[in-house]
Amino acid sequence: MRLRYGFDNLMVHGTPVLIGWLTLVCLGIVVPASVVLVWADRGAPPSFSGRVAAVWGSVGRTLRLGGEVGPPVYVLMSVLLALVALLFVSALVSLITTGLNERLLALRLGRSVVLEEGHTVLLGWSDQVFPVIAELVAANANRRRAAVAVLADKDKAEMDVEIASHVGGTGATRIICRSGSTSDPTVLARVSPDTAKAVLVLSPGGQGGDAHVVKTLLALDAAGPPSGDRVVVAAVRDPRHHVAAALAAGRHGHVLSIDDIVARLLVQTSRQPGLSLVYQELLDFAGDEFYVVPASALVDRTFGEALGAFATSSVVGLVRADGGVVLNPPSGTRIGAGDQLLVITEDDDTAVPAGTALPVDESAIVTAPPRTPTAERMLLLGWNRRAPLIIDQLDQYVQPGSTLDVVALGDAAASHAADTAGGRPGRLLVSFHNGAITERRTLARLDVPAYDSVMVIGDESHTAEGDMGTDDRTLVTLLHLRAIEETTRRELSVITEMTDDRNRLLAPVRQGADFIVSGRLIGLLMTQISENRHLAGLFEELFTAEGSEIYLKPATDYVVAGREVGFATVVESARRRRECAIGYRLRAEASTGPAYGVRVNPDKRRTVRFGPQDRVIVVAEG
Repeated sequence: MRLRYGFDNLMVHGTPVLIGWLTLVCLGIVVPASVVLVWADRGAPPSFSGRVAAVWGSVGRTLRLGGEVGPPVYVLMSVLLALVALLFVSALVSLITTGLNERLLALRLGRSVVLEEGHTVLLGWSDQVFPVIAELVAANANRRRAAVAVLADKDKAEMDVEIASHVGGTGATRIICRSGSTSDPTVLARVSPDTAKAVLVLSPGGQGGDAHVVKTLLALDAAGPPSGDRVVVAAVRDPRHHVAAALAAGRHGHVLSIDDIVARLLVQTSRQPGLSLVYQELLDFAGDEFYVVPASALVDRTFGEALGAFATSSVVGLVRADGGVVLNPPSGTRIGAGDQLLVITEDDDTAVPAGTALPVDESAIVTAPPRTPTAERMLLLGWNRRAPLIIDQLDQYVQPGSTLDVVALGDAAASHAADTAGGRPGRLLVSFHNGAITERRTLARLDVPAYDSVMVIGDESHTAEGDMGTDDRTLVTLLHLRAIEETTRRELSVITEMTDDRNRLLAPVRQGADFIVSGRLIGLLMTQISENRHLAGLFEELFTAEGSEIYLKPATDYVVAGREVGFATVVESARRRRECAIGYRLRAEASTGPAYGVRVNPDKRRTVRFGPQDRVIVVAEG
């Protein structure tokens, strides 16, 4: 310990002292060793002066001082030249080492510039980054030298490790991480956003997350104009910040409102079990998804004719020459010379018109009258910032006389009830009940099986469970609901909201149950829009009560039950109802089959036998 303490004290005296001590130590070792070597050498000079010269030569060679012998001036100059050469070489090595270390440190810290073109840039860090990267890898599977650059105020090594653990192999897509503030225009240059094909701005969440997104969008604008046709996609949580973010993104940018979209999809899925599975199939790049393809082979033909023109693709709309998206237009709509088709297909090169007309079984088509909507009874378990949006969205969908019972603990729900008392439209009747959704006695007071649908959302109404998170409360609530199902032997229609996709695997529910994982959903939407900007208008219409959206309707409204029919017959039956059939769900496979019975974009030439409980997936007006 004393030796280490003395060494530490020596180190603090500066470089000159260290050099002096190093010189003394070297001489103290080299000179005695040289003396021993010379005196032990049988071929050494016999005279004392000769042996001294030999010792000097050994010391000079060891310390790279030349070791020359001769007159004193000659020896002195040789030592001086050796010292100068040693100093020069040492300085050169030091400069090279320092430069390499600085370069390696810059690479390790993620501060070097990414020299890529046509790449995708992710700005910010959140749980959405992992599904976004995974989907970009899948989308770039058929591309060579694809690259994704990530810039976040986080250590580069940590980002590399987390991406590798969550995403796994990335195939031919290179993931390049850089560290720095996304709201600094000079730092943004590290990921070359001006040469990127798409820039995705992720919301970090928490207080100030939306403000950070707006500042990042402003910094992106200040960094300079893009060199090509770049698309910018961002997401904010609070709908009140959507307008500001849209202004910062510019007219070519697309901003998603996370809470608004999640609330809309929760409401739609609560009224149509299985809808979340359909969106999962459509939004990821693993199967069939939305593409915009040329319509040159169908110019001057009607949209109704286009519906049956493809055997392995499903047509759902048009992209007009001016860029406008028309979802599910009337069958008689003419396709113009500059129009494109909006289709669901495996890839953009698989949308090829069939050479011959697809067979349609006219005798199997059913002409069913429209079903009369009825009032619904719904249950909402939990309360968070999206709950008021859910209630407002429900009010746009349900029939007059429909009821919603809200169960939550704390003042937030009660405050909302007081604020809206007497001022809510009469279409939806809302009742608030005070209670903890994680307690069995709270649910026991309700006749849960009597409700048409049950929504379980991340409960932020109280913190009585200590460190229990929102997903943890949801899991406990689902346990109680499963116990109710087992006791009453009745299947509940439950739609669950979660924030972490890993917790979905732990949920005690039947296979094929509906889940809305907010982070993953928004990540999938952002990725789809980044690959095709026209899809922003499509998703905007799908997630609103106005216009067309996706429905799961009884198959017996389209074709005769128990009879083998080609899917082309279903498409034709749907066309006559002014709808676009894009798939089906078989009840027999809802719990065990692939994709839980959901088939999106099936081959129209293949036959299927529908039962009374099967559903046809259509794009139709509400």
